Amino acid sequence: MKKDDDSPFEGPIVLPITDALDLHAFEPKEIASVVEEYLEECRRMGFSEVRVIHGKGIGVQRSIVRSVLNKHPAVASYQDAPIGAGGWGATIVRLKEQN
Repeated sequence: MKKDDDSPFEGPIVLPITDALDLHAFEPKEIASVVEEYLEECRRMGFSEVRVIHGKGIGVQRSIVRSVLNKHPAVASYQDAPIGAGGWGATIVRLKEQN
């Protein structure tokens, strides 16, 4: 793999998948694909519930996340997180069981 001349890293950075994804580090144009890939990986790993942290702001990231969740085949349901877990600045997603 060719190293990006602007990147200080030798190759792609692999992050561990946990039950929470904080989207603050991503640009709005990246949100949909990041959430889709995250949900697929979480389902593959056997998670039944995850938290997507989109922030409160003016709701742009929240809208993008909810749009993905409405269409994603792995999503059973979703709702605002409890107050202690981010309130309306995060979304709790329940994933369908794998067959």
